[in-house]
Amino acid sequence: MPTPPLVVGAAFDLASLVAHREWLLERQRDIELQHFISPAVLCGDWRPEAARVREALAGWTGRLGLHGPFVGFALDAADPDVGAVVRRRLDQALDVAAELAASQLVVHSPFRTWDHHNLDAIDGARATLVSRVHANLEAAVGRAETLGVEIVIENIEDMDPTARVDLARSFGSPAVRVSLDTGHANYAHHATGAPPVDFHVRAAGDWLAHVHLQDSDGYADRHWPPGEGNIPWHAVFGALAVLDRPPRLILELKDHEQVRGAAAWLESQRLAS
Repeated sequence: MPTPPLVVGAAFDLASLVAHREWLLERQRDIELQHFISPAVLCGDWRPEAARVREALAGWTGRLGLHGPFVGFALDAADPDVGAVVRRRLDQALDVAAELAASQLVVHSPFRTWDHHNLDAIDGARATLVSRVHANLEAAVGRAETLGVEIVIENIEDMDPTARVDLARSFGSPAVRVSLDTGHANYAHHATGAPPVDFHVRAAGDWLAHVHLQDSDGYADRHWPPGEGNIPWHAVFGALAVLDRPPRLILELKDHEQVRGAAAWLESQRLAS
């Protein structure tokens, strides 16, 4: 394992950010803010809430990321009217990132279980999907480059861990890399026959910029603390240890009150702290 050990951060909404402020400050832990996801928030006056975030972060010097919008659409939306909504939501998320000086934005992969079995059975289908993502994401990528924001593409149903990496590479931009959600990968492994979680780390290599740490039973998206499911965490952190540029490690748990205990368990296993 690396020395010093990897330091984990957490995904919080505003209320949990305030509640766990001292824990975040003690190691200047990375934060992924999940307060600005829904259309109701993005289409309203979110600036007073952003001001409360800045107040809560006084004295904190870690790295801030945002989970981007995903409700009601996919990045490969083919309907031009839906595509317009996708582009608007991404632009709104980047407005928030600019306001808060966030440096990462998490978006959801367009690759579904169906795609794994069918894209290469239909001439041109894979290239068409990629072109639709470019049409919906390219303007955001250009703006992200200007703002110094990395857009990281998170696996959802992905069975092929390389497809998302190839998609990120296709933009030819330092502003597009990939994210790994360990629980999603574990679901795909057990339920749909995808490779185990550590294979996803190795497939991404140094394109991996962000990791959601959460455990599961492989049946559903549990968001349990590491150690409570069946993910082989030593294999996952062994794969992370050889990366030249360690990704941000974000505990994304259903129960935010379990975050500190989860970090303590990782420390007890000599994996992270």
